[in-house]
Amino acid sequence: MPVPIPRQRAIPAAESGQAQGAFSPGGPSGEATGGPAGAAPAPHAAMTPVDSTTNLILLVIEDDPAGSLSVPEMLDAAGKPIRIRTARNLTEAERLLTDDVHCILLDLALPAPGRAATESDDELTTLKHVLRLAPRHAVLALTASGDAERGAEAVRVGAQDYLFRDELDGRLLSRAIRYAVERKRSDKAERRLTESRLRAQENARLERGLLPTPLLEGSSLRFAARYRPGRSRALLGGDFYDTVRTPDGTVHAMIGDVCGHGPDEAALGVELRIAWRALTFAGLCGDELLSTLQQVLEHERESDEIFATLCTVDIAPDGRRAGLCLAGHPSPLISRPGRPAELLPYENGGPALGLLHGARWPRRQVELGGEWSLMLYTDGLIEGHIGEGKERLGQDGMVDLVRRRLAEGLTGEELLRATVNEVRDLNGGELTDDVAVLLLDRTP
Repeated sequence: MPVPIPRQRAIPAAESGQAQGAFSPGGPSGEATGGPAGAAPAPHAAMTPVDSTTNLILLVIEDDPAGSLSVPEMLDAAGKPIRIRTARNLTEAERLLTDDVHCILLDLALPAPGRAATESDDELTTLKHVLRLAPRHAVLALTASGDAERGAEAVRVGAQDYLFRDELDGRLLSRAIRYAVERKRSDKAERRLTESRLRAQENARLERGLLPTPLLEGSSLRFAARYRPGRSRALLGGDFYDTVRTPDGTVHAMIGDVCGHGPDEAALGVELRIAWRALTFAGLCGDELLSTLQQVLEHERESDEIFATLCTVDIAPDGRRAGLCLAGHPSPLISRPGRPAELLPYENGGPALGLLHGARWPRRQVELGGEWSLMLYTDGLIEGHIGEGKERLGQDGMVDLVRRRLAEGLTGEELLRATVNEVRDLNGGELTDDVAVLLLDRTP
């Protein structure tokens, strides 16, 4: 809520160099410079922007049968005359309040709509009515000399400033108008900024809520994940992953990538992840699960050109073997004691979801052993550049990188953090694609 500014002494006309009382309206609803006064108002969506070629327009709302209120001639900051329109009541004011009006000068003594001034139980009822009528216009309140308390209250209600009725002169009033217009513009900009921040905070909370929480209760496997969306200032991208343990003790993990990096792709990725979790708990696995996910994708995507790659792994309750399905996705990397890290076999994988109607995705059985680490990742991890050339890291480069980090003794979160950071450094800056990495460890 605006706070009142300290009042200043009115500057006499002799000091200001402006002619006192030089304004003479052409009628009760006229405009001082002879501009149109009877046009029907446009919807008050926005005021006309003020620039060096625009004349400021002031709408004076006052009922002055004695003619005691004298509005002086005024010039704006560019030396252009400030145009004036007058209205004796709120009905006339609503008709004259077109979008090219920049400021309203309201006499607080004006009776509230439909009642005399003495009948009003709120002396600022008229001001509140004007503020509701013109929420995007700057408003100056005019009050009796010495009644600073009422003027300050008007500012607290929503006016940009207040002036004393019998202290008006051109210099003071023109300065007050310019100040009110700029303050209103500043208030609007600050409000838009605040609204933008609130929307960003809401979006961030929503995106955090959409990120997966692994359901591994009862499993001896250790879980770690890293996620870095390619969209600037986003928390969620087109990559998605999840891990759950079903009642039979099987641990299911998956990672996927919707083509593209925008919010629509992120939303589709969330839908596919949630569908995967529901279908997995319903008992689907392998080709049956991926065929159903393809149906979900085909119904939810905006274009037939949208597709998604996917890797699913179902690890037996004893942890020594797993089933692997690839839908156009890079094969996971496995590391075991005494053996170099390597990619799991990836022959006979199926196409990405959404590319071929009626496609099939064979499930391959793989032996894991008693102790192992299994890393699932999206192509954002391997498609970054190496240095300033066009050469990309690729799967072979990623395997070498992970081998070095494992030799340093890194595991879990530390291994993923170091790997993603080195890939980014090799790229010479932030990666433009989404990156998701998931790690499952089994130790004796």
